[in-house]
Parts: sequence; structure tokens; C-alpha cells
Amino acid sequence: MRPARRTFKDKQQLADALAEAIAANLKAGIAARGAASLAVSGGTTPALFFKTLSNRADIAWEKVTVTLVDERWVDEHSDRSNARLVRANLLQNRAAPATFVPLYQGGATPDPGKASAALAAVPHPLDAAILGMGNDGHTASFFPGGDNLATALTADGPVVSMHAPGAGEPRVTLTLRQLLAARALYLLIEGDEKARTLEQAEAQGPVEAMPVRAILRQTQTPLTIYWCP
Repeated sequence: MRPARRTFKDKQQLADALAEAIAANLKAGIAARGAASLAVSGGTTPALFFKTLSNRADIAWEKVTVTLVDERWVDEHSDRSNARLVRANLLQNRAAPATFVPLYQGGATPDPGKASAALAAVPHPLDAAILGMGNDGHTASFFPGGDNLATALTADGPVVSMHAPGAGEPRVTLTLRQLLAARALYLLIEGDEKARTLEQAEAQGPVEAMPVRAILRQTQTPLTIYWCP
């Protein structure tokens, strides 16, 4: 099962289309189970999408729980915090009533146990998870050379810690199994450099060299790639 692909002329068109798709996932979850859950990624790429999704009037946001795919182990005062990005851009406007479950739970050292305990408040399986991709081929915090990469790709989790040369701060991340349990997966990438990285990831080669391959090669969960220049 190859990933579906959607290409857009610009960032706003992509944000509009992805917001529409995620809104449909959340509304379906609410209709079927009375609640819905969404895991999102950080970085600079999703900010416009977050702002666009936050204005969706037809979602019962008070029944939605949002969490993170991964997080740098920093508090929310840091401009490196994914939680800070989500609060500033997604949990606004009509989405303000949504419940947010951060992964960072305090302290100087990543604590997967505390993060896992926090995730007990998130309805599972996730209705949707949105991933990004670095130019080194990482996704979530599955980094090449990561100290717990093998565990992240094979263990139940739901969360493992990660230290890696390209990661900057220590991190925590949902495991691959947790992501693949989601009802829908999306890979959000922008720019020609990311398109070239994706092309490399789709070629032959070990998952450990470009861990996004674990997402691209899986056949369990529908995956849609959203790209614009």
C-alpha cells in the first residue's frame, strides 16, 4: 500500500486541505465514540496549518484531545517547546475548548514514565497523527543515530526517550507502534529540499539511516503525504 500524495501550489492551499481532512477525522471520531484525539508535530512547518484548523467552526472542540507526536524535554517558556507552538497557534479561536495533553512533565531529564502516564488521558487509538520530516530523514524523534531508535521502532511504548546527535535537546517520542495504531497518518512537508529528502527515503536503504522509511514502508495505517513548494 503506497502512501497517497497530495500536492498544492502554496502553503495556504495545503493548510486548508489538511485542515479539512483532519476536521473530517475528528468529526468522525466524535460521531462514533463521543470523543476524538489528535497528535501533532512541532517545528516551523505546521504553524499555518494549526492556525487554519483552529478556526474550524463545525468541530465540537470540547470533545477533542490534542497531544504531541514528540517533544523536546524543555518547559513551555522555551521557544523550542512544541507545546508552546501548539498553544499559541492551534489552541486558539474556535479550538480553544480542546483539551491539551503535553508530553513534557517537568524535570531536567526525559521521563517516559511521566509522559506515558499523561497520555492515559488521551482517547486511543488516535483519530489522526500528523508527522513532519527532517532533512536527515527523521520523523517524530526517530533520529538516525538515536540511542533508543531500535526501541522506538519496535516497543509498545507508548513513549520512549531519545538522545541523538541531530536532535539538539533530549526528547521523548511516541513509538512507531503507537503511531501506526492511529486511524489516519499524515506526513506534512514543504519545499524542494524536503521533496528531495523524501525521494531519497523512498529509495532502497536501511530504516536506521532514514527512519521516516518506517512510516513510508508500513502497510498498516493509511498514510497521506501533503507537499507544497
